[in-house]
Amino acid sequence: MSNNYKNWKVESDDEGIIWLHLDKADSVANVLSSEVLEELDAIITEVTKASPKGVVFLSDKDSGFIAGADVHEFTHIETKEQALEAIQRGHRVFNAIESLRCPTVALIHGFCLGGGLELALACRYRVADTELSTRLGLPEVRLGIHPGFGGTVRMIRQVGVINGLNAMLTGRSLSAKAAKKIGLVNFATPKRHHINAARSIIAKPPKPFKLPFWNKILNHNQVRPWIAKYMSKQVAKKAMRAHYPAPYAIIDLWVRCYDDPEFMLEEEINSIAELIIGKTAQNLIRVFLLNERLKSLGRTEDYKPTHVHVIGGGVMGGDIAIWCALRGFKVTLQDRQMETLSKVLQRANKLYTKKLKDRRSITAALDRLVPDIKGDGLVRADIIIEAIFEDPEVKRNLFSEIEPKLKKDAIIATNTSSIPLDELNTILKKPERLVGLHFFNPVAMMPLVEIVHSKKTDDQVLKNAAAFTRRIDRLPLPVTSTPGFLVNRVLMPYLIEAVILADEKIPLKVIDDEALEFGMPMGPIELADTVGLDICLKVAEILSEHMDISVPDRLRKMVEKGRLGKKSGRGFYTFKDGKPVKPAVPKGYKPPTDIQERLILRFINEAVACLRDKVVDDADLADAGIIFGTGFAPFRGGPFHYIESRGKDQVVKLLEQLEHRHGPRFKADQGWQQI
Repeated sequence: MSNNYKNWKVESDDEGIIWLHLDKADSVANVLSSEVLEELDAIITEVTKASPKGVVFLSDKDSGFIAGADVHEFTHIETKEQALEAIQRGHRVFNAIESLRCPTVALIHGFCLGGGLELALACRYRVADTELSTRLGLPEVRLGIHPGFGGTVRMIRQVGVINGLNAMLTGRSLSAKAAKKIGLVNFATPKRHHINAARSIIAKPPKPFKLPFWNKILNHNQVRPWIAKYMSKQVAKKAMRAHYPAPYAIIDLWVRCYDDPEFMLEEEINSIAELIIGKTAQNLIRVFLLNERLKSLGRTEDYKPTHVHVIGGGVMGGDIAIWCALRGFKVTLQDRQMETLSKVLQRANKLYTKKLKDRRSITAALDRLVPDIKGDGLVRADIIIEAIFEDPEVKRNLFSEIEPKLKKDAIIATNTSSIPLDELNTILKKPERLVGLHFFNPVAMMPLVEIVHSKKTDDQVLKNAAAFTRRIDRLPLPVTSTPGFLVNRVLMPYLIEAVILADEKIPLKVIDDEALEFGMPMGPIELADTVGLDICLKVAEILSEHMDISVPDRLRKMVEKGRLGKKSGRGFYTFKDGKPVKPAVPKGYKPPTDIQERLILRFINEAVACLRDKVVDDADLADAGIIFGTGFAPFRGGPFHYIESRGKDQVVKLLEQLEHRHGPRFKADQGWQQI
């Protein structure tokens, strides 16, 4: 066989087995680009003629098997015809793999996602590495599309209706052991055994995984509509059809076409071709690329810290420590109260049990998290993260006390949510090593960390802080040290407007529902309760010293009464079992027609002001930070992309109308003249 390929290496052994090694050129990860697929098409044509005893697919990349399709190529698809051509090529190749008469085996380690898993599903057998880094899944819905290389058919056929639909509708990935349990892989074994496993499978092909008998009943054409109705209701709880059509398209394909697999494959092609040129998919692809840009800001091999010391065992400090230990760091957590540290360890055990499941891994993570009343870890730590009271004087006193004890190259980081660094670094002998690492609550769920820098912050410290952020699997966003930075600054006018609306006797549920209808993941009233009204008040007070915003009296009075939101059991809402109880809207109530515009345009107007003040370098970074830091409707592509799609002049005109009706807080920022 020919071996003149740029991305594939073809080997034949004495046993008649052909080994197809994927090693995409000029890339740290394997992706199914058009070039990779074209070469594979030619290879499979040769393999078919060669009639080997077996074919094995494997990756020569340390990062994993295949991370999916080349998303960058999606941005060049402008017409349905272009989409059809690209998708049909993938179908042709994968159908040819499935049609090979010999046993075919996919050896999987690391990432096996999207098109990578679809290729593996086209093989008869799959062997997955048991390392925690191995993840298998079909995350296409997160890009506004669905599996497009035969995955909608093969996934359901392989693991059954419930498991197959759940995998595609949620986009979640599975470990090797979890994949083995549902029949997605045939064997879960350490990578060192993979070659021998492939030889054994080809020498004596095992019987295929057999689904339970009731799976046929669930796939019956009289039963499918009932299951589809239930699945659609579940999807609707998190994604409106108008905002995210892809999961509903998956359900529709299964209901209409599953009796005829060939027809379903054809309809899969048409469905994804329609989706990929739609606004939702194009905007979600944009969000994916913004995610990749943030990741690139922290890519460096030169900085390798191992020890993190966190000061402050409250909710934020404790959760930061828990997360850093989960990601492999030794963490010493300092607090004055052992009772506080004990609560952190309890939370850690709960999170690690959920995330890791394996008892040995859970124990190892807990061993890395060390309570440290005396602060002995200070002298050995590479990074010190301060997460105490949001009070400049208290923070300065702490820095003055700890600085003499630190290693000369240790980074001092503060988790302040709004205080400019120049108000904190005056006490330090080496102010250049102070940087902000602003995490968001809950730490285990929120992907963004604002990397706050002042003019005194050393450039290398800034780069190292971003690298550390990537090491703990978070997205670094460099922001200048201005009041509120980016995320809290744009959120605060939005939250304050929600409180103003509440003061106008607008039902709280109506306010939240308007934000949800726009595409926000949570309404502003519920968000304020979740963050904590005391924290909202503190941030609002700090920002009011630097910005033209007023702190609502209602917010102050609620905090004075101890109504702090979710953590106290009552804020704007009363909480039961951790969830807000939202009073029903009175029958016949007709809300004002401009609620949504009042909320969203205050948000967007402040984003424009942030760009004018150079809080971030450009509009794309602003969009990225706001999406990943606030959850701003991802399907809209970010505030500045929303401005572009709606039209700048129209948005400014709406602000002028709101200013006329509701006052100067809606005055269009001067930054509109610069975009």
